[in-house]
Amino acid sequence: MKKLIFFLFGLSLFNLTFAQKFGYVDTQYILSKMPEYKEAQTEIEKLAKGWEKEIQSLYQKVQQMEVELKVEEVLLTKEMREERNAEIEENWKEVKEYQRSIFGFEGLYFLKKKELVKPVQDQVFEAVDRVAKNNRLQIVFDKSGDLVMIYTDPIHDYTDFVLEDLGLAENQSTGSN
Repeated sequence: MKKLIFFLFGLSLFNLTFAQKFGYVDTQYILSKMPEYKEAQTEIEKLAKGWEKEIQSLYQKVQQMEVELKVEEVLLTKEMREERNAEIEENWKEVKEYQRSIFGFEGLYFLKKKELVKPVQDQVFEAVDRVAKNNRLQIVFDKSGDLVMIYTDPIHDYTDFVLEDLGLAENQSTGSN
């Protein structure tokens, strides 16, 4: 009796496994076709270059302070040298902290990127959701993500459907296969 129940249970799992329909999309390819994403990327790059330039300028100021200290070192008392060294060290700490506040985890760069890119990504995910429901897909993989897909049959590629849903369809193959 146990073998019969196990066999029936195993058979139903076997049938469920084959009953699921899946597909995949290439979100990087889809995003690259979206003007909003390109605009967001341009804005982020522009901000990053400005912040990099500002941080570089701050680094140069502290380096200049070090050069000036070396030049004047022989004229300064021990206390004056220690005071200037402490000031330089404090400036280095401030510059590095500022750099972390911009480019570190949860820094301004990260937050701005999230602010600009997330709405575009949300559009893609909503389109994927609609395509999945319209095509009765239970599972949709992202070909461009960390998931390694060694082989993909183009019949399961729903990238064009998502592009069409977003109004970005072209009369050519995606090239994302």
